[in-house]
Amino acid sequence: MQYFLSEEEQMLVDVAREIAEKKIKPVREKYDEEGIFPWDIVKELAQADLCGVYIPEQYGGVGQGIMGLVLVTEELCKVDGSIALALAATALGALPILVGGNEAQKSKYLPDIASGKKLAAFGLTEPAAGSDATAMKTTAVKDGDYYILNGTKCFITNAGEAETYTVFAKTNPSRGARGISCFILEKGMEGFTFGKKENKMGIRSSVTRELIFNNCRVHKDNLLGKEGHGLLIAQATLDGSRPGVASQALGIAAGALDEAVKYARTRVQFGQPIASFQGIQHMLADMATKVEAARCLVYQVSRMIDDNNKKPENERVRTSKESAMAKLFASETAMQVTTDAVQIFGGYGYCKEYPVEKMMRDAKITTLYEGTSQIQKNEIALNLIKESAASK
Repeated sequence: MQYFLSEEEQMLVDVAREIAEKKIKPVREKYDEEGIFPWDIVKELAQADLCGVYIPEQYGGVGQGIMGLVLVTEELCKVDGSIALALAATALGALPILVGGNEAQKSKYLPDIASGKKLAAFGLTEPAAGSDATAMKTTAVKDGDYYILNGTKCFITNAGEAETYTVFAKTNPSRGARGISCFILEKGMEGFTFGKKENKMGIRSSVTRELIFNNCRVHKDNLLGKEGHGLLIAQATLDGSRPGVASQALGIAAGALDEAVKYARTRVQFGQPIASFQGIQHMLADMATKVEAARCLVYQVSRMIDDNNKKPENERVRTSKESAMAKLFASETAMQVTTDAVQIFGGYGYCKEYPVEKMMRDAKITTLYEGTSQIQKNEIALNLIKESAASK
């Protein structure tokens, strides 16, 4: 397929591919087995100017928007969908600042993120508030020039490794969804600590921990946007970040397809390569078609978001339906394609010396975080209904 990438975009793909092949592939098995956080790869990404690929140039980034982030993430995830999360999860943590931050906040925090000097994390999910973010219990009580945060966030990617955190808390619990606000926190703030490192099935070289707030004092200057606008910031963030998860899923699926084709060409049974059997050929054909369809959707939605962000603020539209479609289709595709890849490898596919078992483990999370597949379907359907009602 021809996606009409610009010269700059193709350069991003080439650089990311080289890092993936030369730096990530040799260590992916060890990092997965031992749960090593990939600081050495972060340094490689920083030296290649990939950490700020989505951040505007005035804040030290490359200025290639969501499309740039998607292209880099896909290439890295073709080799390892876990190590790439250091970059992708940082983008999720930085997007609220891009979406809701004032000039002073953007100038203070984004350059260090763009340079790779600091990572970021996104603090929304809680033990009792997963799909229903409005059920969060974390509170932020105003006290003079400060807010006092108390509560716990869970399943936070990059937690403990990141320096910058965008955290959501209720400033006015009586107002429900309209009582949620967003704050920028920094590692080391008094009253801000981390829980245990989760022992996960997949994405094991990406760290996942709790954020714990015990009378954590946050200055009012660290409030993003206005009080009560936190959910709006979260929604706008997820509209922009879900194609990033979709590209992670796409990369994992594309990598698994490549491995399956190569294996089918070399694995001999009944005196011939298994690629000569129609049953295997049909599996590969289905896998390839789904991967290409996912790529078309992810790229097109990313272009749509970037074009939307170039418009005056009062002319922008929500892209929640399209972002949800991209994440839903790409993540379900990743799970199906990696499962089929393991099937093609047979018993060897179930062993850790071959990469497809890891790809299958890593793929599963893409159907869960930043909204489960079922939540994506809810989002798509609700938008369809609204659009139908508005057209009458």
